[in-house]
Amino acid sequence: MPDDLYPAASTHFSQKRRELAPDVAASFAAFSKQVFADGALPARTKQLIAVAVAHVTQCPYCIRGHTRGALRAGASEAEVMEAIWVAAEMRAGGSYAHSIIALSEMDRVEGSEAGT
Repeated sequence: MPDDLYPAASTHFSQKRRELAPDVAASFAAFSKQVFADGALPARTKQLIAVAVAHVTQCPYCIRGHTRGALRAGASEAEVMEAIWVAAEMRAGGSYAHSIIALSEMDRVEGSEAGT
């Protein structure tokens, strides 16, 4: 990743974020901690979901952080890769599903041209 597009995460930036908006930063940290805690879904599953979502949103920081989080929570490398494949299918599936819009428009245009 080019450093100018995605600077390396650092304690400097984390500290600056906290200094500029301490209450919001603390609230976000508490929210994140609660979201990824064991609940109806175990933390491991939540981290695997996050790996998949991070790939769909294409956030390099999230990909790194949640891959580490998933491994620390006990996920295997194969499970992480499978989560990434689920993300890839869902991303591609969106294009497939939305093709109905183009197909519908083709039918509409074709129908209006037939009537002229």
